[in-house]
Amino acid sequence: MTQTDPLSLQAEAAQRRTIPTLMGSQTLGGIGVAAGIAVGAIVAADVSGSDALSGLATTTQVLGGALFTVPVAALMATRGRRVGLVTAYLIGAVGAFLAITATATGQFWLLLLGTTLFGASTTANSQARYAATDLAPPQRRGRQLSWVVWATTIGSVLGPNLIGPGRRIADVLGIPALAGAWVLSFVGFGLAALLLQVLLRPDPLLLSRRLHAGEPEEQAVPVTARRGSVAQGLRLIRVTPAALWGTVALTVGHVVMVAVMVMTPLHMRHGQAEIELIGLVISLHILGMYGLSPVVGQLTDRLGAARVVLVGAGILVLASVLAALSSSGHSTTLTVALVLLGLGWSCTMVAGSGTIAGSVPVAERAAVQGAADLVMGLSAALAGALAGVVMDLLGYAVLAGLAGAAALALAAFTVSRTSVVSLKG
Repeated sequence: MTQTDPLSLQAEAAQRRTIPTLMGSQTLGGIGVAAGIAVGAIVAADVSGSDALSGLATTTQVLGGALFTVPVAALMATRGRRVGLVTAYLIGAVGAFLAITATATGQFWLLLLGTTLFGASTTANSQARYAATDLAPPQRRGRQLSWVVWATTIGSVLGPNLIGPGRRIADVLGIPALAGAWVLSFVGFGLAALLLQVLLRPDPLLLSRRLHAGEPEEQAVPVTARRGSVAQGLRLIRVTPAALWGTVALTVGHVVMVAVMVMTPLHMRHGQAEIELIGLVISLHILGMYGLSPVVGQLTDRLGAARVVLVGAGILVLASVLAALSSSGHSTTLTVALVLLGLGWSCTMVAGSGTIAGSVPVAERAAVQGAADLVMGLSAALAGALAGVVMDLLGYAVLAGLAGAAALALAAFTVSRTSVVSLKG
């Protein structure tokens, strides 16, 4: 099909609308996700009465994000990106409401149920990056994906810094101060869902399938993949070397980031840091995650995914060393470590995701992308759960050291796979 065909012209016009729409939803959703993350560990420690259980709030959120990937991928495969993303945000809003109730009533089990459902919002935020690639030209895939990732910066940096205003909202509503953050999450998710429902038309995945419908590789795609079967997606990842490498890259990067990040608020509170200062450090970390993603996308398109992942792994090692050397409470060393932790994550996420998106036919994408995010989410959930135990028994420094070792392993794995993903791009 040539660039002058009506369907190709429609696809180009749709992509010009799709990117800003996704950026808008990422901004709103980012406010909700970041506000909840900033208070999750502290609320869990307060409600449960145990620091050892503090990581479970974030862990169940990450676990929920992983588990909801399965039905959301199936929805996207059969009904398109819009239905899947909107459904995920609405489930996240329900989770935020339950978290508000749990914080007010002191019911730990209800808090964990709420944070599990809350995790569906991270599924929406995560899967939106793939929606940006459905109609993107291969030579600009990394850049267009990275702009949607970057848009999360705005909401994610604002979210933790709205804890103060959230307290005032909580006072008005007559609920505990930290529950105000969950109120911001509820509103952010609802507005993101509304924006996508109204503006994400035509659906980029469905239009992309129409554009590629006559290609032989699309006709050979298994029916289970077309239906978004995560099991089929896992099988495809195993037999597609580039997809396997991309999944490992984004999974290890995410595990390292989650393990260190979720325990940082508690590490700071042990040193008597104020909640607003904790929120500032987390927002700077999130700025590191998303702020330079367009640069990372450009580098991925120009230099190749493997080189970008190697850079990201090196940054993650440095971040882990600095975190291990930091004292409890607030310090410049810890702040720099958290910013670098976010930047290293950005390299592995953008480069790994772009490789996954380009390694399989369009009809297989929902299944493979859902499977990759499931692996990433489940691995990070386990890391978050173990992080609380490691910190309680051995301390924050040991936790950061283990994270750095995982980043080193990713670098070694990438070098061993240069025949799959060229270091020269």
